Amino acid sequence: MRSERIVGFQLEEEALPSRLRPVSLAEFIGQEEIKEKLRIYIAAAKGRSEPLDHVLLHGPPGLGKTTLAQIIAAEMGVNIRISSGPAIEKAGDLAAILTNLRPHDLFFIDEIHRLRRNVEEILYPAMEEYKIDIILGEGPNAQSLRIDLPPFTLVGATTRAGLISAPMRDRFEVSFRLGFYSLDELKEIVIRSGRLLGIEVTEEGAEELAKRARGTPRIANRLLRRTRDYAEVKGKGKIDLEIARRSLEMLRIDEIGLDELDRALLDIIITKFGGGPVGLETLAAALSEEKDTITDVVEPFLLQRGFIQRTPQGRVATEGAYAHLGKDCPDRLL
Repeated sequence: MRSERIVGFQLEEEALPSRLRPVSLAEFIGQEEIKEKLRIYIAAAKGRSEPLDHVLLHGPPGLGKTTLAQIIAAEMGVNIRISSGPAIEKAGDLAAILTNLRPHDLFFIDEIHRLRRNVEEILYPAMEEYKIDIILGEGPNAQSLRIDLPPFTLVGATTRAGLISAPMRDRFEVSFRLGFYSLDELKEIVIRSGRLLGIEVTEEGAEELAKRARGTPRIANRLLRRTRDYAEVKGKGKIDLEIARRSLEMLRIDEIGLDELDRALLDIIITKFGGGPVGLETLAAALSEEKDTITDVVEPFLLQRGFIQRTPQGRVATEGAYAHLGKDCPDRLL
């Protein structure tokens, strides 16, 4: 059985410790263009005493979508109700949430692409007209009841925007794609989180953790917490360059943030399938992993680094992948 991925993600992610979570746009590090637009939209909505327009946040996991939703609610001065697509099983579940919102409240749905179709259809009039239609009874005696809702803001989050239906996507007036973070931004996040956790992190130690965080704040904070444990037991309670490197070596995370599963995927494509192309199902079977794990968790960073390519025939390893694993590159890639 494969050990838990320190740099990976699970379907049900652990929550970021509340003391590490920024509570305002001023505290939120990174995503500068998105923050500037949000400041304008929030100020305009508050000036008109209206709810903020519905917002869709999409991008890879761990970049701050849930945190941004909570910050939007705080900046608007309203309550937030949090749920997820898989948790809303029936139309009645959604109706119960919507009818209990207060005017201008924010309703956050994580993994919105996983909403059931019958539930999603209830949201259409709710988003457009602040009304929902409830069917009472069955068969010829069924009756439709229209219920008025308070004006509210829906914030949806997804890692797979392509799976959101066109009718749902069109009802979001504002859409933001969160991108990976720069090294300097991650370094700042690590130093800030270290301060909040009560452990000293040197500039060099923070940079070493940031380099291996795959452009993702959630991973940076996870690496920081594991390295804090190492520093307290094996060091002197301070995270410097040496402690950071020793901790990351123990975690088997290499100098650019690849872990055992990442390297195994690249190695299988290269050694078992001659560099590819290899189909997703074949690759998943060879790795003993779910297809969704590969597409949602492993591949995004490998694609970003240019180590693999997706082709109509399957996944192909690039020259960079051969170089990173120290393998001879075939002439066709040179």
